[in-house]
Amino acid sequence: MSGNYVINIGRQLGSGGKEIGEKLAARLGIDFYDKELINLASEESGLCKEFFEKADEKASQGIIGGLFGMRFPFISEGAMPCTNCLSNDALFKVQSDVIRRLAAEKSCVFVGRCADYILREHPRCANIFISASKEDRIERVCRIHQVNEEAAEEIIEKADKRRSEYYNYYSYKTWGAAATYHLCVDSSSLGVEETVQFVEEFVVKRLKLRV
Repeated sequence: MSGNYVINIGRQLGSGGKEIGEKLAARLGIDFYDKELINLASEESGLCKEFFEKADEKASQGIIGGLFGMRFPFISEGAMPCTNCLSNDALFKVQSDVIRRLAAEKSCVFVGRCADYILREHPRCANIFISASKEDRIERVCRIHQVNEEAAEEIIEKADKRRSEYYNYYSYKTWGAAATYHLCVDSSSLGVEETVQFVEEFVVKRLKLRV
């Protein structure tokens, strides 16, 4: 892990957080992980990726099929069931292991999925939260999802609720609260490109990077 660092990005839907994370990773020459974590968790656990897609950034909703009854259940190697009987907690455990492994191997940017909490003991990390104005968020969601403003607003409200419940449940901290992160940025203030530059400058200073 010597010399490796991680940047963890939380974000409101429509804030441009994913795009900012991708561009930041490219500028720093490190790997970027968002939805890619689902494929990796599926490959390493031997489970269908649909399990992870359905549970993606959703707090525990009880047991699907009733196999596991405790939080963060112990899953013995080679004994992972392939039927629809895993709790969101079990899937969170698998994905957490993937995140920790990647962070131990190399420097990277993670978007969402409680990566900042999962990597809370990592010696070199920067935890960022990206927000944006309601107007900008609606405009971006309308453009990306090809929906009208009313539908976009509904999508945003549901996504924020889901993400906050997921984060608060697994981290015991507060999603989007300034005290939770090292830096909170409103991307509407500077625009995506300048926000990327601003975050990069912060990360370089915080982690004492040579770029």
